Amino acid sequence: MSFDVLQDRIRELKNPTVAGLDPRIEYVPAHLQEESFAQFGRTLEGAADAIWKFNQGLIDALCDVVPAVKPQSAYYENLGWRGMAVMEKTIQYAKEKGLYVIADIKRGDIGSTAAAYAEAWLGVTKVGETECPVFDADCVTLNGYMGSDAIRPFLDQCVARSKSAFILAKTSNPSSMELQDMVAGDRVVYTVMGDLIERWGKDTAGKYGYNALGAVVGATHPSVLKELRRRLERTFFLVPGYGAQGGTAADVRYAFDELGRGAIVNASRSIMCAWQKTGKEGMDYQEAARDAAIRMRDELKRYITIL
Repeated sequence: MSFDVLQDRIRELKNPTVAGLDPRIEYVPAHLQEESFAQFGRTLEGAADAIWKFNQGLIDALCDVVPAVKPQSAYYENLGWRGMAVMEKTIQYAKEKGLYVIADIKRGDIGSTAAAYAEAWLGVTKVGETECPVFDADCVTLNGYMGSDAIRPFLDQCVARSKSAFILAKTSNPSSMELQDMVAGDRVVYTVMGDLIERWGKDTAGKYGYNALGAVVGATHPSVLKELRRRLERTFFLVPGYGAQGGTAADVRYAFDELGRGAIVNASRSIMCAWQKTGKEGMDYQEAARDAAIRMRDELKRYITIL
């Protein structure tokens, strides 16, 4: 299964981190912006071209340090079809560089709509008798609060094509408590969702024992990480909220099993925008991103041993 591919890569690099590729135009160094604006003007085309160059540079700098990248679709949708073309190119370029790609799309719909999303992001679109891959990510993020109807089309693609999906369980944002911490019988909502994720993914475990459906559990809730890690033995975790949102290496250690497996920790701005703190006007954005990713890896190594 797809999480086997991810865990293999994590073990190879001894680094359980994923770099978020969530670029707004203001995150792109000025020299890249000006190159693109000179060709396309200060237009959506110009912004998309600058972001594409930025992403390429980041991927080149990070591909032998981190096992995975996670482009967030909202930042590409923000530029219309031009941005979505960049997201498609970014996914393919990252895969060519050996990176595992998590498309952060957080979709949650039912029926034929969910099936169309699943085909676009994990499967193929049929044009007559021809099957055409579209975004072809390795993994997606999903919102499961519409129940199994929203998950089944993605799970079918995961099983058929050795892909995977992370489903929101306990997220890192402060207002997550408004719903996710509500009491539901003898449980709270995030444990109900965690239990559902483990149940929906049953019979899909790979060689490491993890199902094709994983859970999103925020770094800002270390006690919940510890609780859900004990509870969900076959569920791989995606852990956002590290770095800029306040999560630390000491917090995220609870996401991992006794072999240092079963989780990957996301950092976006702290890697992508590291150049903003060096005083070199972004001319060193690749070096700055690489250094930030290495620092994160080394911080995690203080608490997590990957076997």
